[in-house]
Amino acid sequence: MSRHGMNSVEVPETRTPFARNLRRMRRLLVYVRPHAWRAVVGLVAMLVATLTGLAGPYFAKLAIDRGIIPHQIATLAWIVAAFLGVQVVTIVAQSVQTYFVGWAGERVLTDLRTDLFAHLQRLELGFYERSRAGVLISRLTNDVEALQQLVTDGLTSTIGSTIALLGSAGILLALDWRLALATIAVFPLMSLSTLLFRRSSAKAYRAMRTKLGLATAALQEDISGVRVVQSFRREESNLARFVRVNGEYRDANQATVIANAWYFPVVGLLANAGTAIVFGYGGWLFIHGQVEIGTLVAFTGYLSNFFDPVQQLSQLYNTFLAATAALDKIFEVLDVEPRVADRPNAHELDLVGDVQLQAVRFGYRSDREVLHGLTLHATAGQTVALVGHTGAGKSTIVKLLARFYDPTAGAILIDGHDLRDVSQASLRRQMAIVPQEGFLFNGTVRENIAYGRPDASLADVQAAAHAVGADGFIEALPDGYETQVQERGVRLSIGQRQLVAFARALLVDPRLLILDEATSSVDLATEERIEEALGRLLAGRTAFVVAHRLSTIRRADVIVVLENGGVIEQGTHDELIALGGRYRALYGDWHGAALTLA
Repeated sequence: MSRHGMNSVEVPETRTPFARNLRRMRRLLVYVRPHAWRAVVGLVAMLVATLTGLAGPYFAKLAIDRGIIPHQIATLAWIVAAFLGVQVVTIVAQSVQTYFVGWAGERVLTDLRTDLFAHLQRLELGFYERSRAGVLISRLTNDVEALQQLVTDGLTSTIGSTIALLGSAGILLALDWRLALATIAVFPLMSLSTLLFRRSSAKAYRAMRTKLGLATAALQEDISGVRVVQSFRREESNLARFVRVNGEYRDANQATVIANAWYFPVVGLLANAGTAIVFGYGGWLFIHGQVEIGTLVAFTGYLSNFFDPVQQLSQLYNTFLAATAALDKIFEVLDVEPRVADRPNAHELDLVGDVQLQAVRFGYRSDREVLHGLTLHATAGQTVALVGHTGAGKSTIVKLLARFYDPTAGAILIDGHDLRDVSQASLRRQMAIVPQEGFLFNGTVRENIAYGRPDASLADVQAAAHAVGADGFIEALPDGYETQVQERGVRLSIGQRQLVAFARALLVDPRLLILDEATSSVDLATEERIEEALGRLLAGRTAFVVAHRLSTIRRADVIVVLENGGVIEQGTHDELIALGGRYRALYGDWHGAALTLA
């Protein structure tokens, strides 16, 4: 099990806010554990800095009452020297705290972001089809960054402010309990204000994290789909949508601003009221000889040490709210169980290529089945063409063969092994998929061809490109195989990207090959160039081909005609034409379309 405890059961509605916060912190502390000794050093330094920081007003009392008023120069010198020594200790302790806590905090964020990314990599294709990419990016960026102040400074500041608050209260009582009790009279009003502030802020920060994710998602989608946006002249409507989403984020953020706007002035007013009590009541006590002037000065200093932590804790509560809202969003992703996962006893598959689909049933939703008990057998080395109208189930079969999904009923066997009993890594190491649109990553042409074999030599990459007829256009590029294709390969045409995808598949030398409308993006002239390459690519491998191109279909050993999630015809091209059924009608449509294009 990973550090995030994916198997935990969420029952948030039955937990008190304190219990939920405690659980969040426990989960976050899991990431602190590997860096515990540095965090402990930082906490100890924080304790030293806080305690020595409390000594300042008391030194002021001693200087006034023991040195200045009685004119004891020597005593005053010792007090000043001791005060400076304590300040040096405070500064050193603060430096140690800042370094070690910051060091540990940054590692915690790095580990959390890495754990989140690794978990996302383990989730099945269906998760990404259900989720918005921009929201997931927001989890990795915005939400993790929202934790930065909490883990690098917030936790230690919270502990330090609490100690300063309690320490100041104790010292105030020790200095003069009458003044202390009179000053603390404003505390009930401060507690009530703090309670109201926390209630209003908590809701606002949760809404803010949600709206930020939606704003990021809208931005990501519009940038990724800019070609479609511009071609359909959707700039203005998309801008209006982004303005609306961005406005909702602003409004959620504004709610936190409003809470801060009334709370912190109230706290400042109450703190000033406490100071006024000290000057008024304390002055009366001094005039009547019931308190020393040094005690009164020290009391004023400690009063600041008493009210400042209250304000700091309230400000830190904002940080805590933002962080816990972000943590909830992060843990929501970390708690997602992969629907497709290796079984504990999953074994490595040495793939030969015999594929069987036995009474396979599957639906992307529980109320809509796509495949209805489909049975199909492909022997090792066969090329199987899957044909049928849109929605017949062709691409669904491809996704099940790659184990992006598991059947809801029935089984898929490769060489007699149920795919659910073999490791996904061993399956996908021996297969290659060429989708309808070849996806290229930011990098060079060479890196994209070698994506499945990063250790491949330049000669191997060039051989694969030559085999699929891609070497001509690659060598004509400004930097040849080292040409940067940019994100999603935008510097190449659709057909060129597809040729690179063919070369990438060929380079890994797969035992099982899947072509999902892989030639639909190349023109007829390009297709003619890769006909021979496709022959070499398919030779000796089990291949499943989803295609509409006649040349690709005719080369298949077996053609499977699908309709409404089931097999209605199966055989060779000549056999199905002679049968005069659905395939012959489909073939007539495709043949007519090909003649029209010609």
